[in-house]
Amino acid sequence: MDQPFAEKYRANTFKDIIGQDIAIAEIQKFLKEFPKKKAFLMYGVPGTGKTSLALAAALENNSDLLELNSSDLRNRAKLEETLKPASLQQSLFKKGKILLMDEVDGVTGSDIGGVPELIRIIQKTQHPIILTGNDIWQSKFSQLRQKCKLVELKPLKIDTVTEVLKQVCQKEAIDENEHFLRQIAIKSKGDLRAALNDLQFHSAEKGEDIGYLDVRNQEESIFNILKILFQERRSSLDIFDNTSLSLDEILLWIEENIPREYKNEALAKAFLALSNADKFRGRIYRQQFWRFLVYQNIFQSAGISFAKSHSVNKFTKYERPKRILKIWLNNQKTAKKKTIAQKYAKYAHCSTKRAMQDFSMIKAILINPEIQEKLKLNSDEIDFLKK
Repeated sequence: MDQPFAEKYRANTFKDIIGQDIAIAEIQKFLKEFPKKKAFLMYGVPGTGKTSLALAAALENNSDLLELNSSDLRNRAKLEETLKPASLQQSLFKKGKILLMDEVDGVTGSDIGGVPELIRIIQKTQHPIILTGNDIWQSKFSQLRQKCKLVELKPLKIDTVTEVLKQVCQKEAIDENEHFLRQIAIKSKGDLRAALNDLQFHSAEKGEDIGYLDVRNQEESIFNILKILFQERRSSLDIFDNTSLSLDEILLWIEENIPREYKNEALAKAFLALSNADKFRGRIYRQQFWRFLVYQNIFQSAGISFAKSHSVNKFTKYERPKRILKIWLNNQKTAKKKTIAQKYAKYAHCSTKRAMQDFSMIKAILINPEIQEKLKLNSDEIDFLKK
């Protein structure tokens, strides 16, 4: 798979980081004044440059960067085992060292001692600790916030994201359509990583003019939904609200693309959640009890999203469900069969339902050209009978 644009064009220095001048100034001040404050906590929506800012800070200060993900350090034991010694040990070659802990929102997991242990590590650390998170205003993080220098990274402006996309298009020799790029920027809501992933997906569509994004709103909507569903961990039940697709159609999209995102245990959990969603879908149609729609939605959204252990950021090319094509082909076949049965039923003075039930036997009669002529079958219907 090609390298994701979000990684390929990640900013490496402060001058490469766009739209976050205040955050750059604050992190420079924090590092200069260390250990006045020992931890620097950046928060904001995904794709605003939090991780890139930490990487640039290490490079600009000639420091080693030890990057840790909170999904692997969720409890006290893991923090003591990994982060604590790293915060006390000197770096190789007597260089400076910065510790980066991404996604601090997930630090507690099932062990409530996670946050207190992180605070103790911050108090004793010999090296600057940079933390990132999306939602750090939960009450469980109140003491942690007091120990950190807090800086919010605002969502990037539409014009800023559009300009970055234009530069990437030039470097990747992608036909530039400013209206298309601006539509991507608008839909990203300030998330540059999401915008770059969208650009890469649409540019990879072979034989398709990427300039027609505005007429593909329904499909783009489902692609964005799948990205959120598979790559983030959300309990939100309104994730499917911004698409005109039904839950049944979305279920087929999810079924097709689960193996592209999940592996091993996560794959098994995701398909279990999907099977439960399908179970309630069946009950809805059999019993006409539409309150079960709530349960289908829960399994189909939060059930799939929480099948994985942590959030991920990568480019994945999602595919249209093959079952939709199979269903369409089967419907076409059934429709043609029903049309022939209706013509035969009128000629034989029987019901269409009976003609459909006996179609395999009637077919032997309908092969006769004289019968075909009397029933006024067209060439498509005759070809269907020959198959």
